[in-house]
Amino acid sequence: MTLFRVEDWDNAYANGSNIAGGERWPDAWTAPAEDFRRLVAKKATTDIAYGEHPRETMDLFMPDETPRGLFVFVHGGFWIRFDKSTWSHFAAGALACGWAVAMPSYPLCPEVHVREIAQSISRAVALASARIDGPIRLAGHSAGGQIVARLLCGGTGLSDTVLDRIDRVMPISGVHDLRPMMRTQLNDTIGLDAAEARAESPALLEPAVDVPVICWVGAGERSEFVRQNALLANVWRGLGLATECVEEPDRHHFDVIDGLRSGASPMARALFA
Repeated sequence: MTLFRVEDWDNAYANGSNIAGGERWPDAWTAPAEDFRRLVAKKATTDIAYGEHPRETMDLFMPDETPRGLFVFVHGGFWIRFDKSTWSHFAAGALACGWAVAMPSYPLCPEVHVREIAQSISRAVALASARIDGPIRLAGHSAGGQIVARLLCGGTGLSDTVLDRIDRVMPISGVHDLRPMMRTQLNDTIGLDAAEARAESPALLEPAVDVPVICWVGAGERSEFVRQNALLANVWRGLGLATECVEEPDRHHFDVIDGLRSGASPMARALFA
């Protein structure tokens, strides 16, 4: 029998220091995002305010034809860093598949609590959904994966009318049980306590709507991200949802989202087929 215990929780969730060349990110995303915004400028509306906080803004990218629906991508960064400007080029795959794409920024910890971030993203989804007809599909990376999964559980301010339009969700490398984060130094900034960690963990909640959920992670990621990915798919399948757990070969935490850049990728096919 082999027993395994996590002894170093900071290392368990440390990505850059455990990926060869990990110091390249996030800078490696900045120039492609800027180039993409210039390329699609005529079909983009940037810095749309969806709330009162200065960071409650989003960019909306439109396809060449009438949109098939709305795709919302929520960025990661452990709830403490980044904004929408780093990720624009990851709208390319959805646009190629005919979907309008909303990419919101959101207020960060420690200024706000994790629960308030989900409430912010609910406001962003509501505003974007008022502009774009049709079904809504959500994806989020890392902390963004937790956020999009959390939206399905209700209690974030998202109306039933909008929830009912969501027909597919893909958390990518999400953290779905927040309790381990309380054991990391990151929590000095995130500020989770036991009550909030339980209340905002999708894996400990019941979805309010019945939609397919595709939990996606890189097979080369830290074992905690692989475990968290499988956890949500397992628990929610037990609650009656249709779920899939994908571990994409030869992908780590930073390049796992590259599939969003091409409409022909396995990730894009799973999201937009």
